[in-house]
Amino acid sequence: RQVSAAAEWAPERWYLALLGFAEHFRTSSPPKIRLCVHCLQAVFQFKPPQRIEARTHLQLGSVLYHHTKNSELARSHLEKAWFISQQVPQFEDVKFEAASILSELFCQQNLVDSAKPLLRKAIQISQQTPYWHCRLLFQLAQLHTLEKDLVSACDLLGVGAEYARVVGSEYTRALFLLSKGMLLLMERKLGEVHPLLTLCGTIVENWQGNPIQKESLRVFFLVLQVTHYLDAGQVKSVKPCLKQLQQCIQTISTLHDDEILPSNPADLFHWLPKEHMCVLVYLVTVMHSMQAGYLEKAQKYTDKALMQLEKLKMLDCSPILSTFQVILLEHIIMCRLVTGHKATALQEISQVCQLCQQSPRLFTNHAAQLHTLLGLYCISVNCMDNAEAQFTTALRLTTHQELWTYIVTNLASVYIREGNRHQELYSLLERINPDHNFPVRRFLRETLKMSNAEDLNRLTACSLVLLGHIFYVLGNHRESNNMVVPAMQLASKIPDMSVQLWSSALLKGISGFALGNTMDAHEAAQMHQNFSQQLLQDHIAACSLPEHNLISWTDGPPPVQIQAQNGPTTSLASLL
Repeated sequence: RQVSAAAEWAPERWYLALLGFAEHFRTSSPPKIRLCVHCLQAVFQFKPPQRIEARTHLQLGSVLYHHTKNSELARSHLEKAWFISQQVPQFEDVKFEAASILSELFCQQNLVDSAKPLLRKAIQISQQTPYWHCRLLFQLAQLHTLEKDLVSACDLLGVGAEYARVVGSEYTRALFLLSKGMLLLMERKLGEVHPLLTLCGTIVENWQGNPIQKESLRVFFLVLQVTHYLDAGQVKSVKPCLKQLQQCIQTISTLHDDEILPSNPADLFHWLPKEHMCVLVYLVTVMHSMQAGYLEKAQKYTDKALMQLEKLKMLDCSPILSTFQVILLEHIIMCRLVTGHKATALQEISQVCQLCQQSPRLFTNHAAQLHTLLGLYCISVNCMDNAEAQFTTALRLTTHQELWTYIVTNLASVYIREGNRHQELYSLLERINPDHNFPVRRFLRETLKMSNAEDLNRLTACSLVLLGHIFYVLGNHRESNNMVVPAMQLASKIPDMSVQLWSSALLKGISGFALGNTMDAHEAAQMHQNFSQQLLQDHIAACSLPEHNLISWTDGPPPVQIQAQNGPTTSLASLL
């Protein structure tokens, strides 16, 4: 009786008091979620009107979803909020927020087929509410992207771009188009990417609005341009774009976040927080340095990015940060293997394993890359059987054409090194080039020409030393010397330890012939000895680490604990 009397006396007061208590408990340090939930549940004791009932179900569902593991109760409240709010006129925020969070929860429970119709219904009835209509379109497009249904995602982003144009939001139109461009790049639909990026460039330059929003659009646009160039191996051509991107992120870091909200509700979106954009620019710079063969520069930018990520992850649990971290580690691991730091590479592979243990989705997306890196490590320590097993596992796990080709070519190199795998090698080569349409006799000269044109230093160094080796075997020592000396100079600049070792071995052989203008025999032998010793010490250090046992892992999720073993068990002969 007292409850109903109180409700009749002042319906707002009891509600505001309970809401105030709930918010106080939610924002306490640490949050007192159980008490917050009690306060919100108490609202229903007062038999509140539909608006308050729906909003309370939404608040309870949101709190339970974000702060507890009680997903069934969260789902029940969110479904009630969605159902009741559809019966209340002019109640868009509660209605569409309930649909948005409920579909997130469905995805978390692997009920994607429940999330899709819910989002489609919400999109259908939100056309008069620009902010929610755009947000729900983005959300459904993201869901299709996670399912690898990029065609449906692109269609939705196209619908969003047209809707944004109609409601007068050129900013959000650009966001939709840039997102579509990103997916088209992923699908390798390059014919559609060019006109789309040209249109985006025009929209971004012409849009006059919040400076941070404008610069963030420019960063998005330039990141797509840079990755597009890098995908094509155009390391030299990309430099102006990359420089613009780096200047852009410097501009953004000096701008203060403007608290003034846009007048058009459809403009209420941000692509990424400034701090995330900064890490992303470091990441594409690392990708460029890696491809160009500036490995010390790649290492410098990786260190900066990882340091910033560690700071961000203390306050921000956004999954994109772990993705950035894994991609950075994948690049730096390849750098370490090239520069002759196998032990460090192995410890960083172990770090990637740990990150993947924390996120099943991250592991699904990076399992093939992880096994590929382990395969490369196995080659570097001459564990050829393990390398073959790792590459075979990686092939089983990938559908990505470029990664598939990369793995197969590395597997071919394993067969070549083993020397007695001719049949497997020929069948692999058949899979790589079934049409036999390459001018085989001109392979190396063409490679050298292409790599020189785009400043691909590692490719140039490898081509030169291989040509040098061919001339050496043919007995043309002068021509061999002409190839090996620049190969050694380039390899020292990168630095590429394997090419240095290979070049120094050839120079040691060449120096025995009186050609003039060649390295002194003693100096060449000493140089070869130094490189051999460095690699030998690193080899022993790597094989002695407990993480070395990862080379035996070929199935299921990454092993949680790695047992130590007694010293190296692999042959060192091929290294020397």
